Amino acid sequence: MATTLGVSPGMATDIETRLTALSLLRPMPGEAGLLVPVSPDAAVADLVGPAEGQIRDLQRAVKLVRQEMSTLRTTYFEGRQQRNQAEAFDVISDVDALQALLDEQGERCRTEMLTAQPGGARPPGLLANARPKAVERLKRGVRIRHLYQHTARSDLATTAYVQAVTSHGAEVRTTDELIDRIVIYDREVAFLPEQQVDGRQPGAVVVREPTLLAFLCRVYEHLWAGATRFAPGAEEAEEITDDLKRSIIRLMAQGYKDELVARRLGMSVRTCRRYISQIMLSVDATSRFQAGVNIALMGLLDLQ
Repeated sequence: MATTLGVSPGMATDIETRLTALSLLRPMPGEAGLLVPVSPDAAVADLVGPAEGQIRDLQRAVKLVRQEMSTLRTTYFEGRQQRNQAEAFDVISDVDALQALLDEQGERCRTEMLTAQPGGARPPGLLANARPKAVERLKRGVRIRHLYQHTARSDLATTAYVQAVTSHGAEVRTTDELIDRIVIYDREVAFLPEQQVDGRQPGAVVVREPTLLAFLCRVYEHLWAGATRFAPGAEEAEEITDDLKRSIIRLMAQGYKDELVARRLGMSVRTCRRYISQIMLSVDATSRFQAGVNIALMGLLDLQ
């Protein structure tokens, strides 16, 4: 080999070792000292055959687990109502465990999903993750309703999400203020944010108690009835601007400072102050006191 290739004996040995490891050289049957070349196709089969066999074994094992678990599904759903009454409340502080439970409830949701999301615009990453899940549920026949604050209408990521889900049948409305975040599945399980948490990201309280669930659903329906339909488009821009102005005027009349008005309406302080400036300009005022007087004289507070 060294002579034919014109290389040193040491390099020839390295070549032989490498080709043998790749199954491109193997001993001739009956003559262990004589190596013969092997086709690349045969070498590939020799090299990856064991790995492919392990993959097939793992696939069979996964399929078997799914089949065995699916046999328990009917029993699980039959006992869920009883379990909901026995396990009325649960506090989940671990955020990863909470997300896993939310995903599980979303997959099992059969009829209706209600959400209220305060704070204005939703984080783009969360919306990108939620969009395919929402579309899949809508295709399964689940009715989805989302409540946002008015300020979410000016966010591009939120608007894109709303356009995507409403095109598949979801319903979205906005209002000036929301009490807190609420997620309700099938009117059987509700998630409320954990309160008074220091030093960590808050988890959630899982509610299954029927009476409290019925109350939460009534609260949601009350908020929904007073909210404005959100179907992204230029036609709604003037209406929502008026809603925001009225909300800001009402909070200003109650004596709230800019920071608290912004927090209540889910917008940045900078945006809030820009809206306040627009309101003062629209009522021909150069100070907040004058703006308050002019607003009262114009009857704008009577529109609440």
